[in-house]
Amino acid sequence: MSTADLATDRAGGSSAEERSPVDAWTVMERFYAAEAAYVAAGGFGQASYEDVAALLDPEVVLHQAPGLPFTGTGTWRGHDGMERFLARFSEVWESMEFLEQEHWGDKNTLVVRNRVRFRARATGREVDTSIMQLITVKNGRMVECRPFYWDPGAIADACRDTDT
Repeated sequence: MSTADLATDRAGGSSAEERSPVDAWTVMERFYAAEAAYVAAGGFGQASYEDVAALLDPEVVLHQAPGLPFTGTGTWRGHDGMERFLARFSEVWESMEFLEQEHWGDKNTLVVRNRVRFRARATGREVDTSIMQLITVKNGRMVECRPFYWDPGAIADACRDTDT
């Protein structure tokens, strides 16, 4: 499937009128795969952002918890903001592996529980943690995301150089 088709599935025809929007979970499955691939490829300057951007509304807003090694001010807006966030995220993490996922919601709103294993780029340490996300999807693209980390201290510790 091409990048242009990532946010829509074929509904049996070939014209744009014959396509139907996919449900929120399908959008997010595609987003998580594109995000993990972007991080694994090295992030900004090393990986293409195109597959991630195709799944984001132009007005997307990400609300991250301030205080973590990759969250900055906590709010990231639009395609540029998300690209800057993922660039920072990729500087911190070498890999992210989704171990378990559960989701609840409807066509436009999801609550997702992700159990994720991250490996810090600077230390090589891994952290296995859970993240709950409240996500809004509209027209086949993520519009808003609010992640809540189960153990932010463990995430920060994995990134902290304890030898200094």
